[in-house]
Amino acid sequence: MKLEVYNIDGQTTGKQVELPDDIFGIEPNEHAIYLAVKQYNANQRQGTHAAKERNAVAGSTRKIKRQKGTGTARAGDIKSPLFRGGGRIFGPRPRNYGIKLNKKVKRLARKSALSAKMKAGEIIVVEDFTFPAAKTKDFKVVLDKLQLADKKATLVTGDYDKVLHLSSRNLQKATVTRAQDLSTYAVLNTNTLVLSEGSIDKIKETFA
Repeated sequence: MKLEVYNIDGQTTGKQVELPDDIFGIEPNEHAIYLAVKQYNANQRQGTHAAKERNAVAGSTRKIKRQKGTGTARAGDIKSPLFRGGGRIFGPRPRNYGIKLNKKVKRLARKSALSAKMKAGEIIVVEDFTFPAAKTKDFKVVLDKLQLADKKATLVTGDYDKVLHLSSRNLQKATVTRAQDLSTYAVLNTNTLVLSEGSIDKIKETFA
């Protein structure tokens, strides 16, 4: 399938690029997409939560009252979870929430997400560009010309461009990422996917 190539002024250049059908034209696999997004969200969790159980609470281990004859339940030290200030029973402990996913499933999920974007008409191709210096207003002008100012847009570049990255960093709805770093979640979490010409070959190498 072919797409028109636009310049940063939002005008067509008369050129077209060929997007491979095995990446942008497959039938989306919703379950693979679900698994990839689930893995991404799970991997974002720090898992550093912790609570003090009775072995970590400060306090004496002295038996606070005699075993029998008090008329109340027997009790050990003051760090018992039954007492105020005692340890917590079965509290959260640091853990890793990461989920493993097969490479083929992740590759299928990315292809499915890209194909879904293509079917929805939410992919455009622009010429490779950069700025002399990192300025947010320059990047905002490009988004305005492409009619993406009020939409969440992700610009996919072939290689890391520090100037473009810094220029987009202060824009809430704009993101710049390399083609090889493009995840299923990133594709789905944007309204319009803007592919630079140089990113298409990288996408073919990475996802084919």
